Amino acid sequence: MARVIVDVMLKPEILDPQGQAIARALPRLGFSGVTAVRQGKRFEIELDGPADEAAISDVRKMAETLLANTVIEDYTVRVEG
Repeated sequence: MARVIVDVMLKPEILDPQGQAIARALPRLGFSGVTAVRQGKRFEIELDGPADEAAISDVRKMAETLLANTVIEDYTVRVEG
């Protein structure tokens, strides 16, 4: 069994209101030195077999069709462990 991680983030040119709200809240909570925050999503996918090229290709298809909105988001796929 293998675990594959898909990280999804807004593209740099896309406004991130959640990240901005977090960045504004941090100083009020006593945290300083943070200039920007971008919020994203992380998916952990457990496979029924090895993380070979075919399985990774399937995970990329999952990311492109369901997990990420590729118009405004980028994603990365990596095998954990």
